[in-house]
Amino acid sequence: MKTEIQGAGSGDQNKNHRGKVWLVGAGPHDAGLFTLKGKAVLEQADVVVYDHLVGQSILAMIPKTCKRINVGKISGNHPVPQKEINQILVKEALEGKRVVRLKGGDPFLFGRGGEELETICENGIPFEVVPGVTSAISVPAYNGIPVTHRDYCSSVHIITGHTKNLERADIDFPSLVKFGGTLIFLMGVASMPVICSELIDAGMDPETPAAILERGTTAHQRRVVSDLAHLPEESAKAEIRTPAIVVVGKVCSLAERFHWAEDRPLGRLKIMVTRPKGRSSALTARLQEYGAEVVEVPTIETDMILENELLSEALKNIGEYQWIAFTSPFGVQVFFQKLLELKIDVRKLLGLKFAAIGTATRKAIEDRGILVDLMPEIYDGRALGEALARRIVAEDEKNDEQQLVLIPRAKIGTEEVLKPLDEAGVLYEDLPIYDTVEAPDDEFSWYDDTVDYVAFTSASTVRGFVRMAKDIDYTTVKAVCIGEQTAGEAAKYGMKTFIAEKASIDSMVELFLELGKNDGQ
Repeated sequence: MKTEIQGAGSGDQNKNHRGKVWLVGAGPHDAGLFTLKGKAVLEQADVVVYDHLVGQSILAMIPKTCKRINVGKISGNHPVPQKEINQILVKEALEGKRVVRLKGGDPFLFGRGGEELETICENGIPFEVVPGVTSAISVPAYNGIPVTHRDYCSSVHIITGHTKNLERADIDFPSLVKFGGTLIFLMGVASMPVICSELIDAGMDPETPAAILERGTTAHQRRVVSDLAHLPEESAKAEIRTPAIVVVGKVCSLAERFHWAEDRPLGRLKIMVTRPKGRSSALTARLQEYGAEVVEVPTIETDMILENELLSEALKNIGEYQWIAFTSPFGVQVFFQKLLELKIDVRKLLGLKFAAIGTATRKAIEDRGILVDLMPEIYDGRALGEALARRIVAEDEKNDEQQLVLIPRAKIGTEEVLKPLDEAGVLYEDLPIYDTVEAPDDEFSWYDDTVDYVAFTSASTVRGFVRMAKDIDYTTVKAVCIGEQTAGEAAKYGMKTFIAEKASIDSMVELFLELGKNDGQ
């Protein structure tokens, strides 16, 4: 059931001639740390105004029909001034739109959410705040650093490390030293040498454990753990860059024992999943279970052919067929949906035999209470055609009658499944029931050098990716492919291909686990 956003109904907007603004914290990066309420609000937005630090996997949740405004704020570079951001929120809301201001971390923790609310309130615009998981707590946690521990400290202090004058930060360092708790400096990479020096000058022991944590909660997070005196030097050696946070306190010494995120089987991999929306969840869930950072970017879309007289006729005369062969779970979904629309009782299928191209398709059939009669050992079109041909030819010879096969599938599907049937003289009806089309153009540049592997489950997902990821060097793409045909399409563009042993999601996950072992060495 879809969650409704309170106060966002179209009737309210028309009555008041204004929309509403939600200040939403997106968390540190990992989509798993995005709140349920934040996701529900985002999915119903008309306009999303977002920052640079919002994770790709969360940006991918923004509806395609939604207007997206990148205000791109990063430390030291504000291409859209704060006053202009405030006015953007007001303008869009006064046009009656549901506006989401999407911020990394939490809106009110050095996120300037308060300034934005002042302008929103001055203009009488309704608003809500959806808090987010702050990087001050989550990033240390992902690096094995508990910000409090009864044996080490009893308080934690969060300070902005961003200063206009790096020669002397506007921070009361003596008071921080006196408190004696864990210190978290956000946006403090550039000013870290000054921070460390000022803490020592204020009386903190130079040997106090300290850490700098880069790109926390991502697959490529890094940490440098040292002491207050040597952290700047060690950080420079490791070439630590923003975004990163600085942690000072005895709890930093626990990172060596408590680290966990990168220890997961896929904890160091960022994987792009290109399956159509609604069909990627199983693969994504499995990869995330093993710790991968996953970005879902559908490169193709599948749509049921609505006006389909051929399918209607086939279903009304379903008794003329002896076999139904499905080549995808989506084909199964469309077939049974059409049965329901035409009010054809599923008992009309009594006596028909069912064939499935692979395990996912078999599951889709069996979820409807029908056991599959045939599935090839190799999960691809040609193997399905060959297995069907052998079985039907043998049955026809035994019974001295010719059977008819219904093959409901994509409008533009591989001919490999049909060739063995033609060669064996098997009668069949090749029935297009859905279209596979390339996803619409997207202004986001989803693929970059942070992506370790791209998962392709069909040749059409490869073609959609190439269309979407323009002007990149495809030889840098590491393509994990579900089968030979998919790999062949990827190889045309020079991608480095890895092929799952079987054409199944389980086999793809097993391949990723092997790749994860090698990448982790």
